[in-house]
Amino acid sequence: MPESAGLWSPGRRALTLGLVLNVTIVASEAMAVSTIMPIVATDLAGGNRDLYGWVFSAFFLGSLIGIVLAGALIDRGGLVLPFVLGLGMFSAGLLVGGLAPTMPILVGARVLQGLGAGAIPAVAYVSIGRALPEALRPKMFATLSTAWILPGVIGPTVAAFVADRFHWRFVFLGLLPLIAIAAAMTLPAIAAVRPAVELSEAEEEHNAAVAARQRLPLALVLAIGAGMTVAGLTDARLVPGLPLVVLGLVIGFPAFRRLTPVGTLRAARGLPSAVLLRGVLTFAFFAADAYVALALQDWRGFSATESGVVLTAATLSWTVGAWIQARRIEKIGAARFVRIGFATVIVGIAGFGAVLSPSVPIVVGIVAWAIAGLGMGFSYSPLALLVLRDATPETQGTSTAGLQLSDVVGTALGTGVGGALIAFAHREGAEGWVGLAWAFGVGIVVAILGFLLAGRLGGPVPHRPDQRMTDAAETARRTIDGAAPSSHG
Repeated sequence: MPESAGLWSPGRRALTLGLVLNVTIVASEAMAVSTIMPIVATDLAGGNRDLYGWVFSAFFLGSLIGIVLAGALIDRGGLVLPFVLGLGMFSAGLLVGGLAPTMPILVGARVLQGLGAGAIPAVAYVSIGRALPEALRPKMFATLSTAWILPGVIGPTVAAFVADRFHWRFVFLGLLPLIAIAAAMTLPAIAAVRPAVELSEAEEEHNAAVAARQRLPLALVLAIGAGMTVAGLTDARLVPGLPLVVLGLVIGFPAFRRLTPVGTLRAARGLPSAVLLRGVLTFAFFAADAYVALALQDWRGFSATESGVVLTAATLSWTVGAWIQARRIEKIGAARFVRIGFATVIVGIAGFGAVLSPSVPIVVGIVAWAIAGLGMGFSYSPLALLVLRDATPETQGTSTAGLQLSDVVGTALGTGVGGALIAFAHREGAEGWVGLAWAFGVGIVVAILGFLLAGRLGGPVPHRPDQRMTDAAETARRTIDGAAPSSHG
C-alpha cells in the first residue's frame, strides 16, 4: 500500500473505523457512569455515599494494571492477545456491573472495566505506530479525538434517559452488543499489523508469561500506592489523610519509575520528557476540569444543563485543537505545539477562574473553558507522536504504556489535589469560591511548569541499529516504524 493512501483508503479503513469505534465505546461508558451514579448509589446503597468515589477510583486503579500488562504483552508478542484480553475484561466488567446487587460488587466490576479500558489505548497507540506512516499519525490521533465528540455531547443525556425511563442497568448492558461489533470489525485489522519481532506461537506464549511475571507485580504496587495517595487526598484531613498520601507516594513512585522510560522523573531530554509531560498536562487540566460543574452549580447557582454546555464546549474545542495540530504539525513541530498548548491551557484556566466572581456572566466561562480544551487538543496528541517517533519498534509497547500511565496518574493526582484543597477550604469555613480558586491556581502553576519543561522535547531521535546517514536508510527506518506488512508489497 502506498504511504500516500489516506486513513479511509481500502487498506486502512478497517483499522481506522475499528479504533474509532473502540474509543467511542470507552468514552461513552465514561460519560454514562458519571451521569447515572447518583441513581445507582440510591438503588444499591440507599443513598449512602461511602463507596461512591471508589466506583471511579477502582476504574482508575484497574486501568493502571491494564496499561502496564498490555504494554508488556505487546513488546513480547503482538497486538491480538492484549486487544482480545482488553475487550474481554471490559465486557466482563460491564456485565458484572449491569447485574451488580451491591455497591462492593459494582466497585469490583469497575476494576475489571479499568483493566480492559487500560489495554485498549495501548493497543491503539502501537497499532498506529506500526501500521501507519509518520505523515498519517497526526491525522489518526485527531480522528480518535473526534470519537469523543458524540459521547461528550449526547452521552450524558442518553444515559440519563435510559436510567430514568428503563433502568440504570441497561446503561452498562447496552454497550455489550456494540463491543461485539467493534471486536468483529477491528480484530482482523489488528491481526494484520506486523509485530516488531516475528515470533512463533510458542515464543509468544512464553514471552507473555515472562511479561506478566516481570511487570505485573510492579503494576500492582503502583496501583496500591496510587490508591493510598488518592484515598489520602480524598480524606483531606491531617490524620489519616497525610500519612496515606506520604506512604502512597513512597510505595508508588519507585514502581512508576521502573514502569516508565529511563529518565522520566528527571525529565531527561526527548522521549522521557514527553512521557512526563503527558502527566503534567493531565494534572493541570483535570485539577480544574473536575470542579468546573461544582463551581457553576454549587457556587454560582447555574443549572446542570448550563454547566453541561461549558463542558461540551471544551470537548468540541479539544477536537478542533487536535485537527489544527494534525494539519500544521509538519510546519510548526510537535514540541512547539506542546508548548503552545500549555500556554493556551493556562489562559483557559485563568479565564474560567473569573467566573468565581458573581458579576461575571456564564458566557465568559464557556469561552474560557473552550480555550482550555483547545490547548489540550494542541498538546495532547503531539506528546504521543513524540513517543512513537523516539521509541524503537521493540519498545513501542512499554513506551506508550508509560505514556498512558503518566496520563492516568496525572489525572488522578490532579483531581485528588484539587479536591483536597476544596475540602480543606470548606472545613476551615472559607467561602465556597476559595477552595475552587486554590484548585484552579494549582492547575495554572503545574501548567506553567509544563510550559517550561516543554523545552526539553527537542532532543534528537535516538540512534537505531538500522539507521544510517543516508536518504535510503531513512526511508528504511520509516518503513520499520510505520508501515503495515503490505505497505511496500
